[in-house]
Amino acid sequence: MRKLLCLVVSVFILSGCFPSNTLDRKEVLLQGRTMGTTYSIKVIVSPDSIEVKELQKQIDDSLVKLNQEMSTYIPSSELSIFNESASTEPVKVSKGLAKVIKEAIRLGELSEGKLDVTVGPLVNLWGFGPKYQLEKKPSEEELLAIKKNIGISNVVLDGNQLSKSIPNLYIDLSTIAKGYGVDLVAELLEQNNIDNYLVEIGGEMRLKGFKHTGELWHVAIEKPVTAERAVQQVIVPKDNAVATSGDYRNYFEADGQRFSHIIDPSTGRPINHKLVSVTVIHPSTMTADGLSTAMMVMGAEDALAFAEKHQIAAYLIHKSENGFVEQSTVKFMQYLK
Repeated sequence: MRKLLCLVVSVFILSGCFPSNTLDRKEVLLQGRTMGTTYSIKVIVSPDSIEVKELQKQIDDSLVKLNQEMSTYIPSSELSIFNESASTEPVKVSKGLAKVIKEAIRLGELSEGKLDVTVGPLVNLWGFGPKYQLEKKPSEEELLAIKKNIGISNVVLDGNQLSKSIPNLYIDLSTIAKGYGVDLVAELLEQNNIDNYLVEIGGEMRLKGFKHTGELWHVAIEKPVTAERAVQQVIVPKDNAVATSGDYRNYFEADGQRFSHIIDPSTGRPINHKLVSVTVIHPSTMTADGLSTAMMVMGAEDALAFAEKHQIAAYLIHKSENGFVEQSTVKFMQYLK
């Protein structure tokens, strides 16, 4: 699964809040690989209160199961098998896959098609998917042919029964599944009575509680430049998720043009506007993940209006002749450092 990583890094800044119940605890770091990227999990626990190897195993097992349900890079995954089938008959899918597709449909409708998990063939056509790398720009005929086989309205979900109304429909959940993975791990931690944590997969993250020092978790949104890694803005998400989408890392250049990995479903082409980064704070990482991508497709003006209309905590960065311009919705401002 591929999506531009939410480029958010942990920073450690005093918050002035030191709850006594965290001061006798330690930070345990768990790391690994999943979904073609890495994960990093920090849990704050009392000494010897958890079995680290067992917790790591639970996390890895849950992420392996997620990949086996919805990866487009694993031929035997549940989603790959659905994509390969030309049948339009309903098939029973796992609870996890049904949950992610249900949210993808909801966000697709909310964003009026800007988030569309059926654009996978277009992603592949432009060389960003698992199929092949681009050798030349697609022709207009190729774009039109593939666009006939996309559209979120062609995905039908009834409970855990999934079907497609056109045989060649292909679903790619890379814009939302990584966020779901973060939520899955966060919920697993809470089931193990861990209430102070930071879960990060490929840059998407969810936070709760405090660090072992008693400070609130702080994170930094990265400056959207390719030449260096620098902080643009520090935020305090509190008990929420953070997801960022942008077009400044995952792209290619051809014929003197730069092509982003983010595809506009309405044109079938990579986005081409001044918006370079969108960060969303929401209780669900899955939802924040999908919303940040949808807003990147919209462009700065429409994305800001969309976020304000739907009371989304969003932070936008777009290019201007004088450098980067930052914009925040009213709901986001409470999280600014």
